[in-house]
Amino acid sequence: MAPDCEVDGAMGTPISTAGLRGKLTQDAPLAKLVWFKSGGKADWLFEPEDLDDLRLFLARLEGELPVMALGLGSNLIVRDGGVPGVVVKLGKSFAQIEIQDGHVVACGAGAHGILVASTARDAGVAGLEFMRGIPGTVGGFVRMNGGAYGREVADVLIDCDVILPEGEFVTLSTADLQYTYRHSALPDGAVVVAARFQGHAGDPAEIGAEMDRIAEARENSQPLRTKTGGSTFKNPPGKKAWELVDAAGCRGLKMGGAQVSEKHTNFLINTGDATSADIEELGEEVKLRVYEHSGVELEWEIQRVGRP
Repeated sequence: MAPDCEVDGAMGTPISTAGLRGKLTQDAPLAKLVWFKSGGKADWLFEPEDLDDLRLFLARLEGELPVMALGLGSNLIVRDGGVPGVVVKLGKSFAQIEIQDGHVVACGAGAHGILVASTARDAGVAGLEFMRGIPGTVGGFVRMNGGAYGREVADVLIDCDVILPEGEFVTLSTADLQYTYRHSALPDGAVVVAARFQGHAGDPAEIGAEMDRIAEARENSQPLRTKTGGSTFKNPPGKKAWELVDAAGCRGLKMGGAQVSEKHTNFLINTGDATSADIEELGEEVKLRVYEHSGVELEWEIQRVGRP
């Protein structure tokens, strides 16, 4: 990166990138970084070298540009008009996992859920097996209170390290995050950089068997080998979203290149050439049909970001 490179923030405020060691890309295509393989570009994509690099960059922005962290892109529709401001993609330096005293699993926000569960298993730490079933990184499912197979992050999170939009570094407890179903109180533009999870002593063979059970259940029930975004809608209280979608006659429903999965009706898939508009409009059509059929108004679980 050229030391005299500048980013224009809001109202033309120049932001020097001198001293930054990460990679900054203007008009960066995002489709290849998300599971749906659709959508537009980020105005700016920043891939920090490490935590200090990220803190310096966000402090320079001074909150003048919107910031969005991107993990695996598994629970995300990037709209076709692209994402304004800066998308932050955390790399290998944010993917470290360490087992600490008291069966605590400390993770960087870029660590994959499956790797967290596997590392815990190898150390004889139980309680995090469900993360084998979350397609994403620690940062994403800390923000979203990700969960699978009867457990969620709120059950095991001790605390997390976060950089707030203006660059302030804070540690937030589970209580601070005010978790509800697939939601936290983290402000827009905050970037989770690390988290600590509480496990308990367990037998690696038993932990591994539970992880295998979860993996098999996912393989048998979900369209994992397609371009998809994971669970599309939140489960309403006492109900299953997929059952409501199925009952409304939406299994296999198509719009453009997007389709409701025939294998699991709470998954939308890109059959090959879907735009993000196709996918989002299909989701809205499903919501309408479910409401007309059952009177239940589904809520999106997949995050939709950017310009139409």
